[in-house]
Amino acid sequence: MGASLPAMADEGYGGAGHPSDRADAVYDGADLTDLRVDRRDGGVVTLTLALPERRNMMSAAMTASWGEAMAGLRADPSVRVVVVTGEGSAFCSGGDVSWIGATPEASVDELRLRMLPFYRTWLAVRELEAVTIAAINGAAIGAGLALALACDLRYAADDAKLAVPFTALGMHAGMATTYLLPEVAGLAVAREMLLTGRVVTGAEAVGLGLVNRAFPREDMLGAALQVAEAVAAAAPVATRLTKVALLGGGHASFDAALQWEGLAQPITLATADLQEGLAAQRERRAPRFTGR
Repeated sequence: MGASLPAMADEGYGGAGHPSDRADAVYDGADLTDLRVDRRDGGVVTLTLALPERRNMMSAAMTASWGEAMAGLRADPSVRVVVVTGEGSAFCSGGDVSWIGATPEASVDELRLRMLPFYRTWLAVRELEAVTIAAINGAAIGAGLALALACDLRYAADDAKLAVPFTALGMHAGMATTYLLPEVAGLAVAREMLLTGRVVTGAEAVGLGLVNRAFPREDMLGAALQVAEAVAAAAPVATRLTKVALLGGGHASFDAALQWEGLAQPITLATADLQEGLAAQRERRAPRFTGR
């Protein structure tokens, strides 16, 4: 469930260890392959899976680039929101299964040692302090849908196709799909999609709880970026603590929630951002939060 507050303090919430006091360089994502990093105003970063000729399949080069990008963004305290999308007509068609079929003699141990680092590299998006948003511009299939499920928020093109057809290929689900799918949409939806291979559209996915909202394809990315800008404009410490509170489906119990909030809320009450928020409300203007 949610991380403990002492662990968050070690990561730099308040005092001399505050993220704004770090000297880390701003991450620009230069020299990546099959992945593009674009920085926007206000601490919003867009990651674009950029292998459109293969429907943004998770190639070895893209996977390496993704791992590098996660490390860079994790060390950059100026990043407030990360938006993940795909170039072309697809969001992500999933992992490269061609190598699996080409190595039928591989042992279970050999395959496991290859798959676990792949999973962990892509799912490192869950470790970012910044809020993450999947802007699902087109098909999100298998591990591609798992990537979207690993983000905090999801917005989809209304005609995007979402599916986890692992069993149709003769394989068990990977990329923590059997955790992420029920966490996001519940067991009933997870069972149907995983056991039957049901394909749902972005518009249908809203009612199933898979995505927050759906938009016409041409409007989807702009709408997701508007959400990102709104999140990025909020107080960073309060936003990050709220994200942690909701990790893993929320708190283990009602009392655990009270214990967490009994410490997390006072941390935010002691920030300069609280004073700025109250002043902005009194003066009827937009607040200018600094993360302090």
